[in-house]
Amino acid sequence: MFKNKKVLLVCSPYYKDITKNLIKGASQILKENSVKFKIIYVPGALEIAPVIKYFSERTSKNHIFDGFVALGCIIRGKTYHFEIVSNESARGLSELSITYSLPIGNGILTVENKDQAIERSDPFKLNKGGGAALACLSLIKHKNNILYD
Repeated sequence: MFKNKKVLLVCSPYYKDITKNLIKGASQILKENSVKFKIIYVPGALEIAPVIKYFSERTSKNHIFDGFVALGCIIRGKTYHFEIVSNESARGLSELSITYSLPIGNGILTVENKDQAIERSDPFKLNKGGGAALACLSLIKHKNNILYD
């Protein structure tokens, strides 16, 4: 079903160990579904949506990526910055997906502490990276069903 599909993982490595787990979970799902993928890194969660937009513009001309997976982690701190980054990164991804019909799996964790992040990123526990990859594949499937029915 996903033969010849290619997905871009856009990752914020701010918390390297968490992001590594998210990538492991996402790549496992993509490999199981015979999906080719590329991994790129951006400084933080707010940079993920713009980079997906840049690649989507390139994709529409050359058909390089069929979908995108956003991976990263935002841990609540003592300032309002957590809310801004959490809300705006989610809003940016949602807006891109809806406005441009882009299949995007959102695997940006928004958690209270590092223990929650570890549990959610672990491919053998909650595997939110894998969940984001599955969401992306589901959107690709639905988009293709509409386009090619």
